[in-house]
This record gives sequence, structure tokens and C-alpha cells, in this order.
Amino acid sequence: MYYFIVNYTGGSGKAKKTWDRVHFLLKQKGINYKAYVTKYTGHATELAKRISELEEEDIRLVVVGGDGTINEVLNGITDFSRIRFGLIPTGSGNDFARGMGIPKDTDAALDMMLSATRGVDIDLGEVTTENGYKRIFGISSGIGLDAIVCKKMLSSKTKNILNRFRIGHVAYILLTISTLFSMETYKVKVWMKLSNGKDSEQSLSFKDLIFLAAMNFPAEGGGVPMNPMAKYDDGLLSICAVSGIPKWRTFLMLPVLMKSKHVGKKGFMLQDVEYLVFDADRPMVLHGDGEYLGDEKHIEMKVLRGILNVLI
Repeated sequence: MYYFIVNYTGGSGKAKKTWDRVHFLLKQKGINYKAYVTKYTGHATELAKRISELEEEDIRLVVVGGDGTINEVLNGITDFSRIRFGLIPTGSGNDFARGMGIPKDTDAALDMMLSATRGVDIDLGEVTTENGYKRIFGISSGIGLDAIVCKKMLSSKTKNILNRFRIGHVAYILLTISTLFSMETYKVKVWMKLSNGKDSEQSLSFKDLIFLAAMNFPAEGGGVPMNPMAKYDDGLLSICAVSGIPKWRTFLMLPVLMKSKHVGKKGFMLQDVEYLVFDADRPMVLHGDGEYLGDEKHIEMKVLRGILNVLI
């Protein structure tokens, strides 16, 4: 059975039109399904929990929404072994869909999902704060600049305006530039468990960390390729950290970052890890899939290997 969780608020009104089209096509194709429309923040998590606890062996759980709705759903699933996950993207960023190669076109995305026979098993990430709070992420989690921007994006009037013209990703770039020059850098100690053919560990100290992003997909923030080498099925999180360079130089490097040309550049560290721990001199803004998770001094992140089956 297909169970659809639909968020009408995505894409500045586009989501409702998308669902109307999906509803029409499902009826036309004679597909049995049930649909639930989210009514408030966190509702998708509640719906996913309820659906994933049904006594069925093959639950096809489909999101009609954006990256925020996907994150809510992932954090509501109680038994990933019986879930086969589908997506009809409607958001302004759509980094999850882009990372999985799911088309923006509604008809094509639906056809891809319905025709999937076995699906693809992908990794997810999990972040844990000092008080034991855990949050799963599908795209990325991070501290510093990108996290501060994500926090600001939640109440950004600029994003809402640009979404009307379907260029919401521009708001992310504008906020990134303004935040870069106003933020304070962090002093952070990082311990990482690496994977390079054999287990190894590494400890680093950053005196002036601007940001550190742990990527499951190459891009976040509407297509910013933080780590173009990230793969969703390699059992690793792909780190991108920026430190040790002046803010003006970081600003000048933004076009290089956008073109995925920052690999090997001074001030950028790209590293694949299985697990990492942060300890900072003061609380850092933390995000998971663009959702604000609080200000934290101690943070742990790890990969959940092959836990989610995606219908592509």
C-alpha cells in the first residue's frame, strides 16, 4: 500500500497543484493509496510514526513536499526495515531529490517511483547533542555559517518573496554573504573516526572555524556543493570545513565553492568520516537538513549505513 504524506505549504503554493496532479494520475492508473495532509510543524513526524507502525511488511511511504518535510518523516519512522520511501519534490531547495536523481517534473517523478522494483538502500546521518537528543538527517548536518543561515532562512521574508519567482535558492546565497561578515568564528576541537581501508582516528583543533558541514549528499542549501565527492551509499559522512582564512577570502571563494572547484584550496578541509565529535568554546548553531536544532557546545555525528530504501 502507498501512503502519501502531503505538505501543501511547500514551493509557495506549488505543492497543492502538485498533489492534485499526483491524485489525478493515481486514480487514472488505478493505484490504491491513502493520503494525509500535514496541518502543523511536526505533524509529518507523527504521521510517519503511525504509518511505520502499521502491521504490514511492505509499507510504501511517499512524501509530497520539500526537504523539511522529508526530515520530519525520517524522524518519525520507527522501523526502517519495512519502509520503502518515495518522493515527489515540491520544495524550493530539493537537495534530497537532486541528490537521488529524482526529477522535478511531477509525472516523471511519480513514474520513477511506481516503476521501482527493488529500490536503492542509502545511508542517513544521525546527530546527538550533549543532553542526548538525537536527530536523523538525510542531506546534511552542520555548525557555523551554514547552520546560522539555515536558522535565518526559517523566518526569511526574502526567501518567501523569491520563492514566488521560483528562485528561492538566491535567498540562501544572499543570507550566506551577509552572515559571513557578521558572525563570530568558533574555537572547536574535533575528533574523527576515518575510513581509508583501515580504521584510524584523527583529532583537530580549529581556532577560527567558519563552518563545518557533514554531508550525505554533495549539496545543501538549494544546490551548494559543499562536498562534491559525497555519496549516499558509501557508509560515510563527507566533511567540508572552512577555517584559517580571513572572511574576505572566504567571500571571494564562494563562486569557487558554487562551481565545486574548492577541493584542495587553502582553508578548505574535505574528509570522509564514519563518526565525529565536536567540543566548542561556546554554543554553536546546529542544523539538520536545514532545520534549526539548537545552540550546542558538544555534538556527535555518525552514519547509519544503508538504513533507508528509496524507490528510484
